[in-house]
Amino acid sequence: MSDGYSIGELARASGCKAETIRYYERIRLLPPAARRASGYRRYGDADVRRLRFVRQGRALGFPLEAIRELLALADRPNQDCAAADRLCTAQLEEVRDRIRALQRLEAELAHVLEQCRGGRVAECRVIEALSG
Repeated sequence: MSDGYSIGELARASGCKAETIRYYERIRLLPPAARRASGYRRYGDADVRRLRFVRQGRALGFPLEAIRELLALADRPNQDCAAADRLCTAQLEEVRDRIRALQRLEAELAHVLEQCRGGRVAECRVIEALSG
């Protein structure tokens, strides 16, 4: 866009909500926007790309601090990518830990459900398991 993006236009172009954009600006994940004479924020194509990067990082489960580090790395494309590999390896291990926890949860729920087929609520294993 020749005149830049309003926050609403940036929200549509990036897939982020306006309040999320303001939050990312407050925590300096997104640089402060230029302001028009009216005080309205104006953003550029680089902001769209940056927000899409952040959204993709969040979709992959990266915490904001890791995304901040990855953005800093992306801003210096000629440096070694060992730091990016380290961040991705740590995130992969976190995802694997969550998968293992979910698999344990799945097994426990299946076991409880297996013991509660029919009957009355007074003898229900699901209710009993949740009651502690």
